[in-house]
Amino acid sequence: MAHPTQLGFQDAASPVMEELLHFHDHALMIVFLISTLVLYIIVAMVSTKLTNKYILDSQEIEIVWTVLPAVILVLIALPSLRILYLMDEINDPHLTIKAMGHQWYWSYEYTDYEDLGFDSYMIPTQDLTPGQFRLLETDHRMVVPMESPIRVLISAEDVLHSWAVPSLGIKLDGVPGRLNQTAFIASRPGVFYGQCSEICGANHSFMPIVVEAVPLDDFEHWSSLMLED
Repeated sequence: MAHPTQLGFQDAASPVMEELLHFHDHALMIVFLISTLVLYIIVAMVSTKLTNKYILDSQEIEIVWTVLPAVILVLIALPSLRILYLMDEINDPHLTIKAMGHQWYWSYEYTDYEDLGFDSYMIPTQDLTPGQFRLLETDHRMVVPMESPIRVLISAEDVLHSWAVPSLGIKLDGVPGRLNQTAFIASRPGVFYGQCSEICGANHSFMPIVVEAVPLDDFEHWSSLMLED
């Protein structure tokens, strides 16, 4: 999860988020190169009194500064479109979970099981135990098996919500009367935190999301305990 003074993204916990991090570094390097070139040109023009008549009126340089930005945009657009289509891919999910946004909590329903669902409320500050994170912990976590394709169906009961978990590279709106879907694969075990990312009312800041990725055997054990309850 994020920590104070952090400048970059959170560590990736899914293949899609790894792709997004690589694309971010790729685009940022291009921005740095352009910024350096522009700064150099500005300093050179301000600090010298010399004038080159071929630069003042030159067809060649006009062609270069028209074609070069177009090439740079293509170099940014192609990997961006690739990731965009990767994020929409949902191939043979092993598990489907329906996440429903309410004011101001989330409810989860494991649709592959007959009766497995629960509400997830934020744990109040006064009830936190040592090591838990304020405004981020919930009384029930969304537990998923690691290294398995998971489909998440997202909707809302009342107003607009947004189900977002940065480490997994997921952010999708929950719209009343509409069912949106996304998918992810947790590439390692861990606990990943997120929050509602759409202004949804007075307690918008108090409906966190906690996804816990565990090995398949532990997930089966957890699901059997939940079904017994």
